[in-house]
Amino acid sequence: MANLKLGKLPDRSPAKITITVSAELNRELHNYALVYRQTYGESRSIAELIPFMLEAFLESDRGFARARREGLAAADTSKQSRRQPFSGSE
Repeated sequence: MANLKLGKLPDRSPAKITITVSAELNRELHNYALVYRQTYGESRSIAELIPFMLEAFLESDRGFARARREGLAAADTSKQSRRQPFSGSE
């Protein structure tokens, strides 16, 4: 096998995730999309915004970053327990 400088590209195939949110969170997501449109002059659906919102959240979570550095976040999703939905007050 050749020894290339460029390593194998990561899996970039999208994964579809379906979630249920509270009525209040749904309203806030619609409000966010409205503010986004007012700010940037472009209309984007909630479904388009959510992946970027989640990415920004994960990038800004210091505890998560620390856990990843320490090797504690190697999650096997097939063995994870089912978790309660995030209520926003935790």
